[in-house]
Amino acid sequence: MNRSSDREHIEGEKRSAVSRAAPSHAVAAQSSASHAPLWHGRFTEGPDADAVAFETSIHVDSRMAADDIRGSRAHAAMLGRTGIIPESEAAAIAEELQKIAGELERGELEIDTSAEDIHSFIEGILTDRLGDAGRRVHTGRSRNDQIALDERLYLRRAIPALQRELLGLLKTLTAIASEHTETLLSGYTHLQRAQPVTLAHHLCAWCWMLTRDSGRLSDALSRRRTSPLGAGALAGSGLPLDRKSAADELGFSGVTENSLDTVADRDYCIEITAALSILMTHLSRFCEEIVLWATEEFGFIRLSEKWSTGSSIMPQKKNPDFAELIRGRTGRVYGDLIALLTLMKGLPLSYNRDMQEDKQSLFDAYDTALSCVTVFDSMIASVSWNTERMAASCTGGHANATDLADYLVRKGMPFRTAHGVAASAVRYCVDNGINLEDMPLEELRARSPLIDGDIFEKLTPAACVAARDLPGGPNPARVREQLAALNTFIAETERSLPPAE
Repeated sequence: MNRSSDREHIEGEKRSAVSRAAPSHAVAAQSSASHAPLWHGRFTEGPDADAVAFETSIHVDSRMAADDIRGSRAHAAMLGRTGIIPESEAAAIAEELQKIAGELERGELEIDTSAEDIHSFIEGILTDRLGDAGRRVHTGRSRNDQIALDERLYLRRAIPALQRELLGLLKTLTAIASEHTETLLSGYTHLQRAQPVTLAHHLCAWCWMLTRDSGRLSDALSRRRTSPLGAGALAGSGLPLDRKSAADELGFSGVTENSLDTVADRDYCIEITAALSILMTHLSRFCEEIVLWATEEFGFIRLSEKWSTGSSIMPQKKNPDFAELIRGRTGRVYGDLIALLTLMKGLPLSYNRDMQEDKQSLFDAYDTALSCVTVFDSMIASVSWNTERMAASCTGGHANATDLADYLVRKGMPFRTAHGVAASAVRYCVDNGINLEDMPLEELRARSPLIDGDIFEKLTPAACVAARDLPGGPNPARVREQLAALNTFIAETERSLPPAE
């Protein structure tokens, strides 16, 4: 599936989970509103309307409707296989749940947002349609292990979709870089000109950051390969559940080892949001450079008018607002991470209702990162690169001073001594308002007789770049090696990702 389809898949999944504009033939699901909550049996009166509004989560967790249905179908099938419920009823439950999933996806069934949560909504619909058979679906299960399962299933779909967007951005960047392996560009430290590199080398640096982001997301998912289903509220179940067969049906490698830890664990929310925060850090840094490069002072790039905005008072302005917005939304994802860490830091084992708040932060971080990757990809693909201005940045500022020192080292001078000679030459140039490559040969030789007339060919920006012929360096041949490695990473990662569901 291509990236466009992936985006449609994610957006379609959200729309089907909460039908914001249900068609006229939609069946309004009022049933869950008429049902008491799953926990209501112990109570003689229910909470008032304000309390219900405060504690419901369906407006957040409804995006997991498909995952909840998938988990319930596997659970019902296991109950039938083990004889805990009649196989005929298990089959009826699975069939009806599949119908509900289809109706939600097609917009024929509208989620009742007055339901307590997505679990209650779906079980309420099932019970309305199947009666007592529908009531059996929750046998041997708690909402505690149910939500832990739903989140894992959701992330197992959502994270690969984000990784595909990352791979798309990598393809865009490597395509640009492949055209600019010899486009000179000054490298910077402390935002001061440092040494000549190339545009391709710089873009490859961005790419390697993104490869680590994809790897962190895969790594976080790798620790969620076991199924929590069957952990119950905290102590499992007294019924003879077959946790392993349910896990197999859902594509897990096994079952979680400890029921207390299973329902108390939200490490995966924190870990994935931490990975998203680092991803946003990288995007923010890229955008900072885009903002700088688009200024008149740098002039390295021209942003497309499609990815720029104007001023309400200054007619001449062309502002890099989209890059700035990505930079700004980075703080929002950081906030989601801090919210999750703060949420969990003081909770005793096992489940506490505080943990209901995990989804808002997790989903917001995911949605923000996904949209920012998508926007950055389109924005950077539309950039025009001012290669003349980039090349000009390599002249002046004495960025070739290290190459003068290296020249002397190759002639046998200790580096610290050579560093001093080069520094003295730079001082002369600063005092006389000239560039190092324009310094008279006699002045250079006055600082070291090892310097010959061939020094000037060593000080051109292209020569400085070519001299850095080490793995990972800016020499064009080495950059092409990086691009080959990046393309291999893209291909291998694409093959490793599960097909979009």
